[in-house]
Amino acid sequence: MNKSPFHISQLFNYPVVALESTVITHGLPRPKNLELARDMERVVLEHGAKPATIAILDGKIRVGLTDAELERLAYTDNARKISRRDFATAIIKKECGGTTVAGTMFAAHQAGIRVFATGGIGGVHEVETLDISTDLQALADTPMVVVCAGAKAILDLPATLEYLETMAVPVIGYGTDEFPAFYSRSSGLPVSARLNHPDEIVRFSKAHWELGMKSAVLVCNPLPEADEIPWGKAEGAITQARKDANEQGVHGQALTPFLLSRMKELTGGESLRANLALLLNNAKLAAQVAVAFSHSEEKVI
Repeated sequence: MNKSPFHISQLFNYPVVALESTVITHGLPRPKNLELARDMERVVLEHGAKPATIAILDGKIRVGLTDAELERLAYTDNARKISRRDFATAIIKKECGGTTVAGTMFAAHQAGIRVFATGGIGGVHEVETLDISTDLQALADTPMVVVCAGAKAILDLPATLEYLETMAVPVIGYGTDEFPAFYSRSSGLPVSARLNHPDEIVRFSKAHWELGMKSAVLVCNPLPEADEIPWGKAEGAITQARKDANEQGVHGQALTPFLLSRMKELTGGESLRANLALLLNNAKLAAQVAVAFSHSEEKVI
């Protein structure tokens, strides 16, 4: 009997893009969460790759969901938020849950997937709280290309970049010299390198890993200009959201969902629209990178 906790859909002979699922279980309201999940998979397919949304269903790690499983996940009440520490709990309790950036990277790497699209990575919250996302450790020790719109803007962005530097994670600006601030195209903070084409990302990643590096390559892809919230406007809402969280004693895994929800209220829905736009934009670039990886290997004799 196969007792493996993994269930991997038939992804072989395809360029594959891993997709996270906490955006489905914890990030968006219904039915927008299901619409977004389907849209991200569609965008990946339209750009020549195969999507593999990762989640846990009934204690099994699912690498690639059917449409029926996506719908089930989107409407599951009390789904667990699955980071790396939470897999064993969900498995032994036969639970359902959405995987975070760190959780998705773990499962995708186990399945041999090299490219992952997300919205924004977790990072360092206000430094005095000592709240540091497991995503940063995953980026430090999991060799994958992670396409994002920078770190979530609700975080301490300078501290997050310092942590990434300490952990030897290259922070690549895709077509930009600045670190994107999730809802905003720029933050005023520098990236470690700029690349302008998916083929360049593939060459960079291979060079990085061939040196023996184990860290991810973090590709920061600014959202389209028409969809951004200017940093000055976003910053005021972030400050208020953080204040509200502190006053209400929100912390741990509940903090990011609280802040994102509060941002939606404070911006009159603009933050949600920006979030949806950047997720689709990242799915497109990740698919292009996955296809470029596939083409680079076809040329090897």
